[in-house]
Amino acid sequence: MLKKITVDRLTLGMHVKEFCGSWMDHPFWRGGFVVGNLKDLATIQASNIKEVWIDSSKGKDVVERRQVEAAVVPPPVPERRAQPEPIAEAKPRSVAPTSMATELAQASRIFSESRQAVMSMFEEARMGNAVDTGSAKALVQDIADSVSRNAGALISLARLKNADDYTYMHSVAVCAMMVALSRQLGLDEEQTRSAGLAGLMHDLGKAAMPLDVLNKPGKLTDSEYSVVKTHPEKGYNLLQQGGELNAAVLDVCLHHHEKVDGSGYPKGLKGDEISLFAKMGAVCDVYDAITSNRPYKAGWDPAESLRKMAEWKGHFDLKVFQAFVKSLGIYPIGSLVRLSSGRLGVVVAQTGKSLTMPAVKVFFSTKSNLRIEPEVIELSRPGLKEKILQREDPTKWGFSDLNSLWAEQA
Repeated sequence: MLKKITVDRLTLGMHVKEFCGSWMDHPFWRGGFVVGNLKDLATIQASNIKEVWIDSSKGKDVVERRQVEAAVVPPPVPERRAQPEPIAEAKPRSVAPTSMATELAQASRIFSESRQAVMSMFEEARMGNAVDTGSAKALVQDIADSVSRNAGALISLARLKNADDYTYMHSVAVCAMMVALSRQLGLDEEQTRSAGLAGLMHDLGKAAMPLDVLNKPGKLTDSEYSVVKTHPEKGYNLLQQGGELNAAVLDVCLHHHEKVDGSGYPKGLKGDEISLFAKMGAVCDVYDAITSNRPYKAGWDPAESLRKMAEWKGHFDLKVFQAFVKSLGIYPIGSLVRLSSGRLGVVVAQTGKSLTMPAVKVFFSTKSNLRIEPEVIELSRPGLKEKILQREDPTKWGFSDLNSLWAEQA
């Protein structure tokens, strides 16, 4: 039986099912363990976590105060037995919006600290251990809160991950994009959390891939590619071992490489045979893959990536892809654009007023062919006649500091 208790009531021999609060408030990556020594007990009670869920069917139960008293002095009048505390249903959290600059600092911290957590998750899977979903759900909630405060910060920052960390941090990026896309599609909070968890878990099967193939800096051979194509089924099997995951998480893990025209894998599903969540996973997975730096290639410009994805007929569900573009903006953060004044700038924020009118930091004049003092211009400002004329190819201009121009606040 699951019970929520305060940490001061936690004792040796209790089975901690899940921590109540942010995964960053305690040093334990995994829930689902028996408190077996005083060191762990003291660490939990000294952390910022105030409550935990325990499973009395797998460890010691909590001892109610009246039970202790009953052992010494029987009560004169029989007491009415308290009902077991029900498991609280997750409710939408009220999160106040923040500016891009403010949230970049928060997102940077979450992204940095999530690295070790996701690495641990992959290592557990690589060793054949069941994946702890309780801690993963807490990580999803932190990511979802960041997206609620400012949708562009964490998603954009995720593009700057180190190429060597791609396998791990790709999962965090896809999680954030799945949350943003869910909200754009009008899904409820429970569906949104499921989508985020599916994004975090979608590539777990890569933990079962040979490292020399997974980290190969060049093009894969046909035989190597055949091995990599088994990762959805490998991940699906790993997640099934852990249990307690809903159908959406398992479905995205297995089917995020399916295409609406039936040319994807592993099952060659097409059209309505593919679930909404798997269609969402396909879009988020590809976008992060092509915009991220890899050992063998530099990431593509965000706006150019969306343009190319739109041309891949039969790959994505049109409704889902259009919602994805709306969630990021036609010119996502980090896109290089040319304004009607002849100045070049990098998109630094979405204003929410128009998909074609983001905030742009201009820094270069094409008329003088010189750098100018950086200035942020909100194109949606009333009376402003400046507008975006076109996307620009960053490789053509050779700006080495393009990312730092929009991410410097972090």
